[in-house]
Amino acid sequence: MKEHPKPHPPRLALRWLRFFCMATWADDIEGDLRQYYVRRIETHGKRRADLLFWRDVMLLFRPGLIRSFRISQKLNIMDLFRHSMVVAFRNFRKYSGSFLINLLGLTSGLAAVLLIYLWVDDELKMDKHHVNDERLYQLLENVDQGTGMLTRESTAGPTARGLVEGFPEVDRAVTTTWISDYTLSHGDKSLIAEGIWVSEDYFQVFTMPLMEGRAEEVLKENNSIVISEDLAQRMFGTTEGLIGRMVKLQQEESYQVTGVYRNHSRSASLAWDFFVPFQKFYDDNEWMQNWFNTAPQTYILFHEGVDVVAFNEKVKDLIIQKTDSSATHRKPFAAKYSDRYLYGRYENGAQVGGRIEYVRIFSAIALFVLLIACINFMNLSTARASRRLKEIGIKKTVGASRVALIVQFLTESFVMVGGAILIGMLLVWLILPQFNELTDKRIVFELWGPVLIFGLMITIVTGFVAGSYPALYLSRFRPALVLKGKLYKSTGESWARKGLVIFQFTLSVILIVAVVVVYQQLDYTQSINLGYSKEHTLRLTSDGAIWDSVTYQTYVHEIQTLPYVLEAAGSTHSMIGHNGGTYGVRWPGKDPNDRTEFESMHVTPGFLEMMDIEIVEGRSYSKLLASDRDKVIFNQAGIDFMGFDKPIGRKVVLWGQEVEIIGVVKDFNFNSLHEVVKPAFLRPMYEPTRYVMAKLEPGKEREAIEAINEVHASLNPGFELRYSFLDEAYNRMYRTDHRVSSLASYFAGIAIIISCLGLFGLASFTLERRSKEIGIRKILGSSRASLLQLLTLGLTQLVLLAIVLGLPISYFIASKWLENFAFTIDLEWWFFVGAGVVTVLIAVLTVGLQAIKATLVSPVSYLRDE
Repeated sequence: MKEHPKPHPPRLALRWLRFFCMATWADDIEGDLRQYYVRRIETHGKRRADLLFWRDVMLLFRPGLIRSFRISQKLNIMDLFRHSMVVAFRNFRKYSGSFLINLLGLTSGLAAVLLIYLWVDDELKMDKHHVNDERLYQLLENVDQGTGMLTRESTAGPTARGLVEGFPEVDRAVTTTWISDYTLSHGDKSLIAEGIWVSEDYFQVFTMPLMEGRAEEVLKENNSIVISEDLAQRMFGTTEGLIGRMVKLQQEESYQVTGVYRNHSRSASLAWDFFVPFQKFYDDNEWMQNWFNTAPQTYILFHEGVDVVAFNEKVKDLIIQKTDSSATHRKPFAAKYSDRYLYGRYENGAQVGGRIEYVRIFSAIALFVLLIACINFMNLSTARASRRLKEIGIKKTVGASRVALIVQFLTESFVMVGGAILIGMLLVWLILPQFNELTDKRIVFELWGPVLIFGLMITIVTGFVAGSYPALYLSRFRPALVLKGKLYKSTGESWARKGLVIFQFTLSVILIVAVVVVYQQLDYTQSINLGYSKEHTLRLTSDGAIWDSVTYQTYVHEIQTLPYVLEAAGSTHSMIGHNGGTYGVRWPGKDPNDRTEFESMHVTPGFLEMMDIEIVEGRSYSKLLASDRDKVIFNQAGIDFMGFDKPIGRKVVLWGQEVEIIGVVKDFNFNSLHEVVKPAFLRPMYEPTRYVMAKLEPGKEREAIEAINEVHASLNPGFELRYSFLDEAYNRMYRTDHRVSSLASYFAGIAIIISCLGLFGLASFTLERRSKEIGIRKILGSSRASLLQLLTLGLTQLVLLAIVLGLPISYFIASKWLENFAFTIDLEWWFFVGAGVVTVLIAVLTVGLQAIKATLVSPVSYLRDE
């Protein structure tokens, strides 16, 4: 009679169990497991027995199961890890040099990765703190200029009301104006604060927790003002009991405090000191009440479940309907509010990116830094293999399984990575204040929640990635060979290690070129001739009594006569960024479909001369000619766009008035260098202007400001002097680029240092493998120079190959980045040659130090083991 086979436990479960067994499998262990499994079958049946066996194997830590096997000494996982930990610390102490290098590379790499994670996480959270985030949108407008599509945030004043009344999808809509500095006064205390005019429903749409007041009431009355917690402390010294207090805005109208809100969230991209009702601004400015002028921003809170794509199809004709088809070029659409920070760049009406590009770049840098750190660990671990051959051979001879050795080496890896992540977190905590200052952020390092989860994930991933290859590599040696001091000679392993070094230094070349190009471009933005003189120019903001014509004239005159002031003139334009424009320029032959916006500037006579704006044709404005009121000056871009060959004396229509062109100025950059110079015109201004520009004597800026402040205090009591230097305001346009450049430089430096440690690891490995060869060559008379050449040539060739691969990639990346600027540097050859030379020097220095050390050792030391 045929005998049925004995029941056998699930083989996959047995393999999993075998992984955690220190000793080789013995017959009694398999017998115990089969008996245990048979009892399960007799009690529960085979299917149920398989499930229960899997459960028991996965719960191997349970003492009852271990006792039931009667093999607790062989299957006790805690003993396995306790042994591995002891061996790990012994090896760390024995090979302290390699341990410290490994720890340095991992610590710096993990600290850099953690910093990038904190920065990226903060970027991704911007503006997402609002409770209504999923339903909160901003209304933008695509404006067809005839020559292309312009996307802008400004909308018409009545837009919010029109949305609520005409679209059932809209729950609420609010309007806000631009942020501006105002003087707030209470009693004899006055201070400058940033304020904004907002609709009544603002606090019901945006999440702004109120410490005092009710969200639905604080902005009901036109004389209401809601102040921040910080402003309340500065003005009143407290945040409690402020309802009903009176403050003056611009020393003119009184407003009653109706609410106090908590300081803005760290995730808010915009912050203000106070809010006042938009309805008041709307009532006081008639131009705001039609659908043709645009200035404020409009935000929408949709009802739940609204299809925004369908809504955008409906709303695109809103402006056409409200203007009786007079504004067919304006197409509004809704975009998610929390996307504006990361996805705020549009080209020809389509969203094409924004700060999200920096998030992607730094995420890639973090991944590369982490990979480089793992590569270093692998290289240094395998370089140390020759020192541990006998240890591995003896363990395998006395019965240690390959699995047990893998567990041991993985334990070493996890201990190393765990120590590195803890030290890295300490470093992050120590340098975070400086990091926040560099990035202009308020990141808080909290060792729980997402940071703790991220730290654990990084530890697990890095531990496995960094430790898996050394563990598999070292555990597969055959005892008979390793006791003779022989390693496997695998071409694949050699090329794998070389490939890792090539990858590291290819990345290093790319990073060096990137840092050089970014620095050169940003330096170019500071040194380029903008077409006007921004150095030593003070920009004063007019307010209070200075808006009176007589006081304004006196104010400018007295500033001009101060000892350290060279010249002074007025302008409605800040000279930085877009301040206002118009489509209302008409000339003979203009395309009726063209709606290209001309930048509008009003300046007092003498402004062009003071700012060193070059006149290429015609003349400037004169203080003595009253007839200049109906004259206009264009920049060269405006003249070229209109197609005038001889512009002087030509007539154009501006806002319905015919004016004569009396001059053409050379193009000057009032926008960022990311953009081309736009058409612009300058009109004469004989009334008070928003800004007064004062050219100061170099080196006497402090004395000049003190003198100007005295004039300001005498003519405009109760108002603080508001000023800024024009060159500093210009530099602020590039502050994001500068911060990203600084961050990239630091992280590139860290990546290069870690790459050098990786090369050091490969050099160590090579020298370990060739130690006997070095000894024999020295005995046979080889000179130190020939030995240095022999030992450094191979690794130097790898670095040269990395340069060959890295330079074309770096050229492509640099070219793509420079496309973000309208005015760029040329990619000079020395950017790339210099990066290659620096990389070679770094490599030669790293490998050369190791090689020199090897050539100085007595050959007897190399051959003594034989």
